[in-house]
Amino acid sequence: MTKKGRWVLGGVAAAAVLAAGGGVLVYKGQGAPGAKAAVTADGKTAGKDGKKPEVALQFAPREVVQPLKQRMAAVLEFSGALVAPNTAVVRARAGGTLLTAEAAEGSRVRAGQTLARLDLAELDRRVAERDAMLASARASLEQAERVHASNERLAQQSFISPNALENSRAAVETARAALQAAQASRDAARVGLRDATLAAPIAGIVAKRHALPGEKVSPEQPLFTLVDLSRLELAGLVPMHEVSRLRPGMAVKLQVEGLDEAVTGTLARIAPAAEPGTRSIGVTIVLDNPGERLRAGQYAMAQVTLADDSERLTLPMTAVGQAAGQDHVWLIEGGVLARRAVTLGRRSARAGVVEVLEGVSPDSQVLAARFDNLREGAKASVVAPKAPALASASGPAAR
Repeated sequence: MTKKGRWVLGGVAAAAVLAAGGGVLVYKGQGAPGAKAAVTADGKTAGKDGKKPEVALQFAPREVVQPLKQRMAAVLEFSGALVAPNTAVVRARAGGTLLTAEAAEGSRVRAGQTLARLDLAELDRRVAERDAMLASARASLEQAERVHASNERLAQQSFISPNALENSRAAVETARAALQAAQASRDAARVGLRDATLAAPIAGIVAKRHALPGEKVSPEQPLFTLVDLSRLELAGLVPMHEVSRLRPGMAVKLQVEGLDEAVTGTLARIAPAAEPGTRSIGVTIVLDNPGERLRAGQYAMAQVTLADDSERLTLPMTAVGQAAGQDHVWLIEGGVLARRAVTLGRRSARAGVVEVLEGVSPDSQVLAARFDNLREGAKASVVAPKAPALASASGPAAR
């Protein structure tokens, strides 16, 4: 066997430089060395008192980091479906047969445009009936007024009693009230007759047509649903401990399904109370949609970036391990490995870092990755990688 060779220890490839009195194991990659002694060139362990010499672990500079102070912007995310707040349902105000439905689904309408017409034959008969009742009430009032005028003349000549005169006056008031009631009933019937023509209350797009021409409709039955897409909203829930950092008017980025680029909305409203059983507060995002590229019902993911007002001590997430529910890191202190329990704070999955509240200092040397089978107290150091030797080749001189 030559003096230089490659050995596989504990499942980890290590480069062992063999010398006549012992060796040094250089630890690279994940997984701890499975051997604790250096091996000489003749395959025997070295040591003055017969004991196996301790293995020294060496880490590359990229495998060791120091805690970094930086600001960690928090990102709140919530998702939901876009809704159109300006939505109107056109209902039949009277019963009848739907004669025409001029607006089809998907068509654009303007405010006041005729959508459909109803055949209100029954309502026509009701209006004629109310007109007749009004004429009868008017005739009754005229008759009561003539009787009362005659009674007044007779009362002046003492031909009738005061009680008879008072009764005729009451009859006039009763007839006048009946006339007013008949007139109100006739006006109400005529209002229903005007509702035979259904007009769009808002400008927008016909999202749904609920009835077809020829169908019999009843009062308050939905006929059309109109949607204005110029302004959309997204409702979501945020944790209670983060809602205090939100303010109406904050910019919000939304990634809407079907769009490659993100769009910008505005935080419009924050609910005054938490949702029962969720410990979350409802928020509403308003999104302008002038080109109507977006549609109600599309799924969207909203992100609100909250700036950090202080610097925090951070480590890469890969440097933190966990055992028995306790977070920990491995340090190199005084040339040996030390395991330290840490208390974590804010996390940023996007940046891949985590805040460390307790357990390390800015000068600590922390292993940047998780290695297997590390032992506390084992010798360890950080070594710079050696430059590769240049190979020389000899050959015949060029002519």
